Amino acid sequence: QVQLVESGGGFVQAGASLRLSCAASGGTFSNYAMGWFRQAPGKQREFVARIIQSGGRTYYADSVKGRFTISRDNAKNMVYVQMNSLKPEDTAVYYCAASISRLTIATRETSYDYWGQGTQVTVSS
Repeated sequence: QVQLVESGGGFVQAGASLRLSCAASGGTFSNYAMGWFRQAPGKQREFVARIIQSGGRTYYADSVKGRFTISRDNAKNMVYVQMNSLKPEDTAVYYCAASISRLTIATRETSYDYWGQGTQVTVSS
């Protein structure tokens, strides 16, 4: 059983940056690809970014490509997403998730086996 805890959310102005962190425990972290999803009020949860087990490949939603960067530190059991040039439409609860799959591209929630509780990001205009 893998436990995931997100942190780093907050309230920022448009154009600002935030880095979200996700701490993993209870499993062999390097066995899991990691993803970030987000859910805005009244909307379905959507894929944001994914990084494979080794960290060697990443994949992003078009809406965040060029602004967000996902990374991981297998020695620390951590995954991060650096979010730059934030927009009001990035406002959402952000979740990290762990996936045993070794695919580089996996955007569906059903591809992920474990989820964190989420952290709120609010971007004002």
